[in-house]
Amino acid sequence: MLDIIWSLGAFVVTLGVLVTFHEFGHFWVARKCGVQVLTFSVGFGKAFWQRRGKDGTLYQLSRIPLGGYVRMLDERVDDVPAADRDKSFNSKSVAKRAAIVVAGPVANFILAIVVLWGMFLIGVPSVKPIIGSITPNSIAAQADWPTPSEVITVNSTETIDWQQVNLAFAGALGDDSATVTVRDQQQRLHSVTLDISSWRLGEEQIPTFMALGLQPFQPEVFTELAYIQENSPAAEAGLQVGDKILAFDGTLVRDWSQIRDAIMAVPGAAVELTIVRQQQQITVPVVIGERVVDEENYGFLGVEPRREAYPEAYRFVQQYGIVDGLVKGAERTWGLMVLSVQMIGKLITGTVSVTNLSGPVAIAEGAGVSASYGLVYFLGFLALISVNLGIINLVPLPMLDGGHLLFLAIESVRKKAVSERVQEMSYRIGGVLIFALMAIAISNDVLRLLR
Repeated sequence: MLDIIWSLGAFVVTLGVLVTFHEFGHFWVARKCGVQVLTFSVGFGKAFWQRRGKDGTLYQLSRIPLGGYVRMLDERVDDVPAADRDKSFNSKSVAKRAAIVVAGPVANFILAIVVLWGMFLIGVPSVKPIIGSITPNSIAAQADWPTPSEVITVNSTETIDWQQVNLAFAGALGDDSATVTVRDQQQRLHSVTLDISSWRLGEEQIPTFMALGLQPFQPEVFTELAYIQENSPAAEAGLQVGDKILAFDGTLVRDWSQIRDAIMAVPGAAVELTIVRQQQQITVPVVIGERVVDEENYGFLGVEPRREAYPEAYRFVQQYGIVDGLVKGAERTWGLMVLSVQMIGKLITGTVSVTNLSGPVAIAEGAGVSASYGLVYFLGFLALISVNLGIINLVPLPMLDGGHLLFLAIESVRKKAVSERVQEMSYRIGGVLIFALMAIAISNDVLRLLR
């Protein structure tokens, strides 16, 4: 329950910040162009807070936190006195109206730059993209990979951490091949070409590099117990920290993955563990516990194994000064903008399945998780969603900023505004398409929760 409340809180904060900046972009440019703004609303529906500013604008917070709007004086919907006609939106030139419309998405891009700038000033704890192993029978397994090795570039795009690797491979979706530069332990560079002509992203919510078969380096996990949970099956059986498991119910085990799989496969079963304790081999009877996950019954023991420490040489902090941080923030924002446009195109062409669309539930989960990791991770998430919001609003669909820009482009060519009848029909069609996409996204969220 606390997780749900935390996610909802993070979602409201995220959406509130993004919507406020987006609508402020429209508001600020409209005021600079001499347009009177009647209402500035964060949220839809009935307002629960209102205040009339000295500028005559009604500022309000509304009950449905899924968007917002700026209502401007417009002769097409308002009775405008002759003295105020020059303050109406429709009286302005095509260039000024286009500037007002595009200002919302531009504000989202500026917000992303500033947020990422702050993130880089604080410093982002990161790990180098070290490949530990290759999944058998995967796309990556068809190439000759040195392991362990560090991913340096993907299609000439620098990849300093796993997030960059993930984004770079996402950008390569739909291509025939991807060229990866890696550096082995002897500091030698290798160029590896992956055949990704038949690669498509399905329903699996896993990073792109793992879908290709690249497994990040993981420190060695031993069969020695490092932690015993209180009141667990392990504690009741008398297992102790330092015990080393040799066999599970008479079957010798070589690594922890064997032990984990064996435990999960026999919920509620009575088994015998052969262990080494203080240089003596003994047999301990254990009743495996039961745990239900996604309506499936799994066994659990209540222990954690001893792990090798993660190499400090693989850890680093992405931190920059004021100028370099701003440059990096702008570069990262541009990269996210390009990737967002590419992914929209790949959704249209079918390279990426519509099952990958996410709605408000997934955004809330992402906001909650990133916020729980710390400020810098939440800032990265906020920048990503801000860029996506800006790009989506530029899609030339009626009801979106991109649709308004399309009508203005047509008007600039025809020297005549598109008729209200055509605009009204277009808005209805656009509304149906947008609501259909939202329905798909929300249904994907629900299906993920039910899995």
